[in-house]
Amino acid sequence: MTDFPPLKNDLLLRAARGEKTERAPVWVMRQAGRYLPEFRKVREDHEFFEICRTPELAKEITLQPIRRYSGLLDGSIIFSDILVVPQAMGMEVLMNPGPHFPDPLNTPADIEKLSKTVDVNKELGYVFEAITVTRKALNGEVPLIGFSGAPWTLFAYMVEGGGTKTFQKSKSWLFKYPQESKDLLLRIADVCVEYLIGQVKAGAQLLQIFDSWAGELSPHHLEEFSLPSLQRISEGLRKSFASGEIPTVPLILFPKGANTSLATVASKAGYDVLGLDWCIDPAEARQIVGDKVALQGNMDPVMLYGGRDAIEKEVKRMSAAFRNGGPSKGWIANLGHGITPGVDPEDLRWFFKCVHKYSSADQS
Repeated sequence: MTDFPPLKNDLLLRAARGEKTERAPVWVMRQAGRYLPEFRKVREDHEFFEICRTPELAKEITLQPIRRYSGLLDGSIIFSDILVVPQAMGMEVLMNPGPHFPDPLNTPADIEKLSKTVDVNKELGYVFEAITVTRKALNGEVPLIGFSGAPWTLFAYMVEGGGTKTFQKSKSWLFKYPQESKDLLLRIADVCVEYLIGQVKAGAQLLQIFDSWAGELSPHHLEEFSLPSLQRISEGLRKSFASGEIPTVPLILFPKGANTSLATVASKAGYDVLGLDWCIDPAEARQIVGDKVALQGNMDPVMLYGGRDAIEKEVKRMSAAFRNGGPSKGWIANLGHGITPGVDPEDLRWFFKCVHKYSSADQS
């Protein structure tokens, strides 16, 4: 393990462990991204996956919001993409501007096109290097979050060949080829485990699993198809924690849209934190999951276009709902999905300031 500067702000880690905190820590998904002019400047000269594969560029992008919002952010997330895992498994992925797979998996026979084994150090070592240099450059200001896509979300991209509104191909796979689908989901999960272990070895201090398409599955099918692969990841990581192979870090799962499955996911998936989208009241979510997990979320990202008064009002309401009449405990403030490209960076700054103000433990 590399020696890193001591951490000066552990608020995010404490909240992720379910501890009472003096205020809610705050970060946002996609905080290093297109809404920042400094990001767009770098993108003028560099292709998207080129940035992901160039550790110094990934470090620079990751640090941009930390510099801009110094003292307001409590976490940093490494700049990368969930689709580096399908790439590591042998699939071509282009970004033009959204993700495109020129040769998707059309039938189970196409699984033969995937690499039989995946050497994550060889295929994804650039992510590990980016994490290490970024962790050093952060100089302990905030913790560094590593991440992966969830197997079902990655499966959907690999089968659909890109984004989709209907999920016709990927869900047809589940129903037509249930066993082959389950086998592939677990195969993806095993790659994710090795990838996430490598991220912790490289310096990641928390891990988030993005199941962006969880809400496309009925509760029954989520439990049948997605949940076992999510369990495979948490169990694989916890085995590595227990053996001392890697230090124990909190695990965050963001099952976007799966609000009718929160009880199942909280009790069975094996994660420390559940991320919420904006379509559930935080107090209701807490009632559903009990004290099993900490919570993260959940302001509607589009609220950031509503002006300062609307942002402040919403943060105040959200904070009261998460606090539910008591001190802030086990809550990480965030949006209910990633920040969108047209947001004014100064309105995001206001969001952070409002979280600092209204999530403090002395708020009634």
